[in-house]
Amino acid sequence: MAVEIKVPALGESVTEATVAKWFKAAGDAVAVDEALVELETDKVTVEVNSPVAGALQSISAAEGAEVLVGALLGVIDEGAAGAEAPAPVAKEEAPAAETKKEAAPAPTPTPEPAPAPAPAPAPEQAPAPAPAPAPAPAPAAAPAAKPLSPAVRKLVEDNNLDASVIPATGKGGRLTKGDVRDFIAQGGAPAVAPIGAPAAAPAGPLPPRPEDPREERVKMTKLRKIIASRLKEAQNTAAMLTTWNEVDMGAVMDLRATYKDAFEKKHDTRLGFMSFFVRAACIGLKEWPAVNGEIYGDEIIYKNYYNIGVAVGSPKGLVVPVLRDADKMSFAQIEGAIRDFGLRARDGKLGIDEMSGGTFTISNGGVFGSLNSMPILNVPQSAILGMHKIDKRPVAIGDEVVIRPMMYLALSYDHRIVDGREAVSFLVRMKECIEDPQRILVDV
Repeated sequence: MAVEIKVPALGESVTEATVAKWFKAAGDAVAVDEALVELETDKVTVEVNSPVAGALQSISAAEGAEVLVGALLGVIDEGAAGAEAPAPVAKEEAPAAETKKEAAPAPTPTPEPAPAPAPAPAPEQAPAPAPAPAPAPAPAAAPAAKPLSPAVRKLVEDNNLDASVIPATGKGGRLTKGDVRDFIAQGGAPAVAPIGAPAAAPAGPLPPRPEDPREERVKMTKLRKIIASRLKEAQNTAAMLTTWNEVDMGAVMDLRATYKDAFEKKHDTRLGFMSFFVRAACIGLKEWPAVNGEIYGDEIIYKNYYNIGVAVGSPKGLVVPVLRDADKMSFAQIEGAIRDFGLRARDGKLGIDEMSGGTFTISNGGVFGSLNSMPILNVPQSAILGMHKIDKRPVAIGDEVVIRPMMYLALSYDHRIVDGREAVSFLVRMKECIEDPQRILVDV
C-alpha cells in the first residue's frame, strides 16, 4: 500500500519550507517514526518521520526545493522490504526531456517575397527592377512571464521590485518567495527609484573576488538568508520608529538579591531580570492595546491576549520562542520556561508551534554587553522592546548627583498603527513598574 509523505503544518503564518536534507534514498527500508527528511523554515528546522514501516518508493521534492504545506515529499510502500523496493522513480528525467522538447525551435515559415513595385510611368520603358530582397525573419517573441502566486506577488509589490529581473528557481521557471528574499538579501534594486532619487543600477552578479589565504568563505545557510530577507522586509514594509528611555534597576536588583536563593531553592530555577520585564510589558500592553496589535490588510487586529516572544540565540541564528498567556504566568513559570527555551534552542529542539503566535517581543542585547541598540520589528507584530546592559552612571535624584545602576530601553514600533504618544506612554509605564516592582505585584 502506497503511503504519501506530505509537508506537515508548520505553525501560524508559516506556509513554506525548504527541503534541507533527505536521510533516506529511494528504495531504502524505513521503520515507523524513523526520520525521513529535514525541512527548514525561517523559524526552525523540522524532521518529518515515517508513519509506517516499509520502503521509500520515491522522492518528489529534492534537496533545496521549496515546498508548501501539504505538498508531496515522497511515497512509502508500506510493508515492503528495502531490497524489494521499486527502483527510484527518475522524477527529474521526464521534465528534462520535456524541456528539451519544448526548447527545440519550431521551423520558421519561409516568408513570402514582397511583390515587386509597379514601375513608375515614364516616356521610355524602364528596365524591370530587381526583385526586392526577402524581409528578415521577425525576432522570436520573448517567452511569456510565468504567473506569480499571491504571496510572491505581494512580496514583490511590497518591495517595489521588477519580477522579470529576479532569477527564478521554482518548478517550470516560476518565481518563489525564496527567490525574492534571496534577491532582497543580495541587495536587489527596486523597480522604480523614488521621485528625485538617482536611478539605481540593476542588480547583477558580483565581480570576481580575489583569493586571500587570510579569508574564509562559508556559504550562507538557507535559514540565515531567510532571516536576513525577513528583517529587510520588516524595514521596507513597516513605518518603523524607535523611542528610548532609561530605567533605574536598583529596586529590582535589591529585590532579586534578597530573594534569589530562596526562589531558586523553591522553584529550581534562577530569578532573572526577564520575568520582571515580561510582567511589566503585559501591564503596559493592556493599557496601550495598539502596541499589542497587528495590521491585517486594511484592518487593525487588537489582541486581548499576551503572548510574549523572548529572543534567544541558537547556533543557527536568532529564534523567538513564545510565552503564551504570559500575563497569567508566575515569575517561576516565566523563568523556568525561558531557561528551557535556551537549552532547547542550543540543541535545536524547539518546535514550530513554540515560535508562532507571538504578539510582542523582548530582546535582551545586554547579555552580550550591548549598551544601546535599535531592535527591528518581528513582523507581523507592531512593537519590540530592546533591553541592554546595566551600567553604573551618575544621575540626578532631587538636587543630588548619585551613581545608580541604569539600563537603556528601546521600543521600536510600527508608526502606521502605534502613535508616538502610545509608544512613549507604554515605555514610561514599563519604567514605572521596573523602578517600583511592587506595582507589578499589585497591578497598579
